[in-house]
Amino acid sequence: MEENKVAIVTGATRGIGKKIAERFARENYNLVLNYVSENTDTNAIIDEFKEYGVQVLVYRADVSKFDECENLVKATIEKYGKIDVLVNNAGITKDGLIAMMKEDAFDKVIDINLKGTFNMTRNVVPYMMKKRSGNIINVSSVVGVAGNAGQSNYSASKAGIIGFTKSLAKELAARNIRVNAVAPGFIDTDMTNVLTDKVKENIYTQIPLKRMGEAKEVASAVYFLASEESSYITGQVINIDGGMVM
Repeated sequence: MEENKVAIVTGATRGIGKKIAERFARENYNLVLNYVSENTDTNAIIDEFKEYGVQVLVYRADVSKFDECENLVKATIEKYGKIDVLVNNAGITKDGLIAMMKEDAFDKVIDINLKGTFNMTRNVVPYMMKKRSGNIINVSSVVGVAGNAGQSNYSASKAGIIGFTKSLAKELAARNIRVNAVAPGFIDTDMTNVLTDKVKENIYTQIPLKRMGEAKEVASAVYFLASEESSYITGQVINIDGGMVM
C-alpha cells in the first residue's frame, strides 16, 4: 500500500484554507493544519478530520515569525518524516486609502502575507530539495494581478507572492520542485458574507459568470496544482475569479 503524502496548509482552520485541507484529506494526504488564533478549538478540528481516516497535526504558529515557522516544519518532519506539499494560504487584510493608512497596517499585511510565505517556504525547501520532489502552491489574489483601490498593502503583498512564485519556480525546477500560485477573486466566505446585497450586486456586474466563487473551487485548483495531473506546470498563476480579470 502506498504511503500517504504529507501536506502543510497555513491558515487552515477556516475559510479557503479549511476547504483546501479537506480536499487534501479526501485525497488521503496526512496533514499539518496551521492556525494562529488563541480561540481556535483544535480538538473540534481534529474530530472533523477523523472521518477522512488520515493523520492530522494541528499546529499554532504565527507565519510572520521565522522561528515559529521553523518549529512548525520541524514538528512536521518529526511526525511524518517528509513534506510533499506546502500551501501558503495564511493572510490578512487591513484595508484603507493610502492617504490614511497607518504604517502598522502596511507592515502587518506584508509581514503575514508576503514574509510569511517566505518564512514557510524557506524552512520547507531544504527537505524537498533533499528528496528531489515537492509542490509549493501560494495563494495570491486577483488584486495582486490587477490592483484595487483601498488595498494597496494587500495588493502589494499578493503581487509580491506572484513574483516570489515565478522566481522560485525557475530556481527549484532542477530539483523537481514545482511552484505555482492561485489568484482567487470574490469567494463566498465569512469575509464576503458581511457585504450587503447591494454591494454584492455591484460585484456581480464585474464578474462575467455573475456569481461569487466557492471555497471548494479554489481548493480544487490548489489540489490540481499539487497533483500529477499538473506535472508539466510550474511558475504559473491561475486566476479563480469567474473571468473578472482577463
